[in-house]
Amino acid sequence: MKVAVVGATGLVGSVMLKVLSERRFPVSELVAAASERSVGKKVEFNGQQVPVVSVSEAVAAKPAVAIFSAGSGTSREWAPRFAEGGTFVVDNSSCWRMDPQVPLVVPEVNPDAIAPQHRIIANPNCSTIQLMVAIRPLQLKYGIRRIVISTYQSVTGTGVRAVQQLHNERRGADGPMAYPHPIDLNCFPHGGDFLPSGYTTEEQKLIDETRKILGNSSIQVSPTVVRVPVLGGHSEAVNIELLREFDLHDVLGLLQSAPGLVVLDDPSHNQYPMPRMAEGRDEVFVGRIRRDPTLPNALNLWVVADNLRKGAATNAVQIAELLLQRGLIA
Repeated sequence: MKVAVVGATGLVGSVMLKVLSERRFPVSELVAAASERSVGKKVEFNGQQVPVVSVSEAVAAKPAVAIFSAGSGTSREWAPRFAEGGTFVVDNSSCWRMDPQVPLVVPEVNPDAIAPQHRIIANPNCSTIQLMVAIRPLQLKYGIRRIVISTYQSVTGTGVRAVQQLHNERRGADGPMAYPHPIDLNCFPHGGDFLPSGYTTEEQKLIDETRKILGNSSIQVSPTVVRVPVLGGHSEAVNIELLREFDLHDVLGLLQSAPGLVVLDDPSHNQYPMPRMAEGRDEVFVGRIRRDPTLPNALNLWVVADNLRKGAATNAVQIAELLLQRGLIA
């Protein structure tokens, strides 16, 4: 089928092309679109050099599905135009996530949120995606009252300029700053923009998106987002207060059988998830699974995933695969 990737020259866009190829999505024609300054460049897909076209040209090509990773402004302007032409849009920006008419989907968690009339489907924030994969099995069996989460987020989540800043600092070179502070040998509790509440936009996404995806606005979510000098993926320290009593052995079995989740939990042999081992992988990894001794029905988890893959590109491609499986695209 004809598939468009909008933002094909960006960091996440390039991973989307790689994931489409690796997962053998049935692409008969790739439409690689980007901003006007990138038109005429070429991207590699399945061993071929594909010329980059403008977004308006991509709309005119009428692809079956368009996967966006080009920022909220581009998505707001162009996603409806694709949809009006009959294209299904999977959008990786924050533009449509909280629109009540747009499903916010993690395929392992809420695939049934997609209906045939939904021409625009939102990909959640990277930190939200891995959290949802890890805690959905717990919600289904025990219910969730409250989540306290601290994230340790890779510079790749900010983009190419942040990666370059880290590399420049490590070799003592000058260069543009993506952050207001040095990131090498440092970390800071700042992701996104600060809101009047004192929380950041990245933290607010965790609150709002968690409630929407899990279909429960009463779940209490208390987040802190931290940027760390890491490339491989995002990590999360998660404390969950459940509604019902649990047996820790049953929790382990539940997580081990959950789709898309890998349990790595053997502290006696120093086995636990780390960004280095998650990099390049599509699974979400969970470890350090233990009771919270301060509350009767609470757990602590450590959750890690590659934020460019499962946290962005892979989740988007999995949504496209859902559309294919249901016969909504062909």
